[in-house]
Amino acid sequence: MIEKSHLALLLICSTALMPAAGQSPVDPGVQSANRGTGAPLSSVLRNDNPGILDFFRDGQNRFQAVESVSNSPTGNNGLGPRFNSNSCSSCHSQPSTGGSAPAVNPQAAFTRQDVAPHDSTPPFITSNGPAREARFPFFLNSNGSANLNAADGGVEDIFTVSGRSDAGNCRLSQPNFAAAQAAHDIIFRIPTPMFGVGLLENLDDSTLLNNRAANQANNFGISGTFNRNGNDGTIARFGWKAQNKSLHTFSGEAYNVEMGVSNLVFPQERPLPEEDQLGHGLPSSCLNLGEHGYPEDSNNPSQSGPAILDDVSAFADFMRTLAPPPPGGVAINGNPVSPQSIATGKSLFGSIGCATCHNATTGTTQPSNITGSLGNTPVRAYTDLEIHHMGTGLADNVSQGNAGGDQFRTAPLWGLGQRIFLLHDGRTTNLISAIRAHQSNGSEANTVVNNFNSLNGAQIQSLLNFLRSL
Repeated sequence: MIEKSHLALLLICSTALMPAAGQSPVDPGVQSANRGTGAPLSSVLRNDNPGILDFFRDGQNRFQAVESVSNSPTGNNGLGPRFNSNSCSSCHSQPSTGGSAPAVNPQAAFTRQDVAPHDSTPPFITSNGPAREARFPFFLNSNGSANLNAADGGVEDIFTVSGRSDAGNCRLSQPNFAAAQAAHDIIFRIPTPMFGVGLLENLDDSTLLNNRAANQANNFGISGTFNRNGNDGTIARFGWKAQNKSLHTFSGEAYNVEMGVSNLVFPQERPLPEEDQLGHGLPSSCLNLGEHGYPEDSNNPSQSGPAILDDVSAFADFMRTLAPPPPGGVAINGNPVSPQSIATGKSLFGSIGCATCHNATTGTTQPSNITGSLGNTPVRAYTDLEIHHMGTGLADNVSQGNAGGDQFRTAPLWGLGQRIFLLHDGRTTNLISAIRAHQSNGSEANTVVNNFNSLNGAQIQSLLNFLRSL
């Protein structure tokens, strides 16, 4: 028989395991304890390949650098003529450099800080909302309606360099976001975290294909396929739709599309889709604003001493050598969650079908000649790197490569415990809402979400605790 004092102690301890009677499960929320996220790989810290630690630090510094259009005292020139941000780390900073969208969105202050003095801040950019990019799934007709027969899908950069003291006579208008919103022809994407991505890059195709074959044997109605590189047909794996093959390509695209900096991977200035595909491109007054020719970011062999890498290569080096985000303990309102609850949640994660896509271990990496920690290492990213049909509820009607309008790459869940904004567009900060958003007409996750909804309150709480431990 349990004495009253022991029973009281058990009840106090169990509050972190399950909701109190009559209470619903709660998302433990973003975990604030320092888990060491944002550190380099352990072999990089040891500098096992002499110079690799310098590569990491150099890339990290450039990742944090603020870009100017021209006349930058630090040499970081090339911003615009259209852009979404002026620094990689301004959007990739939660919980540390290389992460996802921060709690305070820097984009909301750009028009007040003379970053984009002639622009207005659209209503979907708020100070406490996620850093975002916008896309129009379809081109707009002259009357402002969406032309459903003319697929677009390209990024509509939010800001311009017009009115900046370093932008000369370049004058551009922002995209017609009001018309796009009125026509329900706008979707959003938020930044993906870059921790551990070097391991994902170093998985060979055979490992992924064998993993997919094992995943097909399920009773949850889940299939999945891969997005593939248009040049060599191999598996692409980066971006919300796995549209990019390598970190180098990912970096080059982001530098050009998000900041407007032409580079060795994407060497031309980028007009908006309607300027490029339906118009005449950018006006001459908005070209070569830095007055040093193209590409604006390139290798520099003319400096005294060693040749200087281009920014895109340095970004890729930094991201490639970032360590995976470490798991950690979980607290709810300052009260620690028991390891038993987290273990129970992990078991439920597998039994109800979540792990069919969010594979606990995707496979083991190839040997690496970059740094030791990238080679022969299990990848515990909680992803299969496949693209899946997510149904009408999450569909953005944007196709990229082999990925159609409702297909998305299985988002890696490592680091989820310290992520603020969830899903591809940051529509929620709540894990329960994010899980249930996976259910809609045509989604491969419908059976799994039904299983989730069938759990009792204590089980759901354990599952949420497990997810925030990642």
